[in-house]
Amino acid sequence: MDPVRLTVAAPSRSYPITIGDGTLEKLSSLLDEAGAPARRFVVSNALVWRLHGPRLAAAGLTDAILVPDGERFKNTQSVGRVYDALIKANADRASTLITFGGGVLGDLAGFAAASYLRGIPLVHLPTTLLSQVDSSIGGKVGVNHPLGKNLIGAFHQPHAVVIDLAVLGTLPRREFRAGLYEVIKYGVTSSPSLFDRIVSNRTAIFKKQPDVLLPIVAESCRIKGDVVAADERESGLRRILNFGHTAGHALESVTKYRRYRHGEAVAYGMLVAAELAVHRGAMAQADRKALADLIAALGPLPPIGDLTVPQIVDAMKHDKKMIAGRLHFVLPTAIGSWSIVDDVTEKEMKHALAAVGFRH
Repeated sequence: MDPVRLTVAAPSRSYPITIGDGTLEKLSSLLDEAGAPARRFVVSNALVWRLHGPRLAAAGLTDAILVPDGERFKNTQSVGRVYDALIKANADRASTLITFGGGVLGDLAGFAAASYLRGIPLVHLPTTLLSQVDSSIGGKVGVNHPLGKNLIGAFHQPHAVVIDLAVLGTLPRREFRAGLYEVIKYGVTSSPSLFDRIVSNRTAIFKKQPDVLLPIVAESCRIKGDVVAADERESGLRRILNFGHTAGHALESVTKYRRYRHGEAVAYGMLVAAELAVHRGAMAQADRKALADLIAALGPLPPIGDLTVPQIVDAMKHDKKMIAGRLHFVLPTAIGSWSIVDDVTEKEMKHALAAVGFRH
């Protein structure tokens, strides 16, 4: 099966995305083609490095800077570990930082690359489905603050993204499912055919069959790449990528990033947004049900019944999508279309949160 090559034509940097089964075997040549400087540093976590580190040996990458795994470790302290290692190794601007892990790892190590010496070249090797279809593309890097998610960060486009479907073989079902929620996001905002493909091919998807996964991952990457090319710094169109993230980020924040995978929180956020849209008459009940049914069909989400509506509403007020005191909200209007509004009232939000299952 031949790999798929895409190009993200972002204004600040165009770069290739290579997607296939076994692409890490060609990593050295892919990095050279992308113009990544030859002095290369890998940042990973202990589990990924143990499971998949040997795959990088052929590219001469036999050591890694290891940082803790988990959303609660996506902070400035973890970035400091990367700085320390780079400084001790006398890394300069002719060095490449390679992230090898999931979305948390890519975000924090990417922020280290964006800020070390005011920016060094970056390459992403995403190892979770969520990071392959979403976080490795687009140049958003950053860390969390105790008062909110991703409040500290930068835009720093990579030199390349290399996606190897083979690494998904060791991904636990729950983590894999979390990535599928982000694929659903792309389907709801941009591609009814992608949405329908998930509905129709669920069994083969969960078997991680490369011939089924490749077009799904490639379509997700294409959608995000096109959005980033049109709106690199989220001044307009790119806001559609936040579908499900407003309530989702609040959910992660109030539970200290410990209970939910990011994709699970986004799934709840999509349900909240769909409830808002239906309540406003912007979305048909049948489309809301199709979304809810697909999310439910993928498997159980962790419960939310002990979390209160006021907790979530308060956390939303710290969201970085607050602009001039107004929260910009992505609402679905059908499977494949959307709108952005900035007039959602607190009363509407409370109603939608309660409808999804948060406690009054």
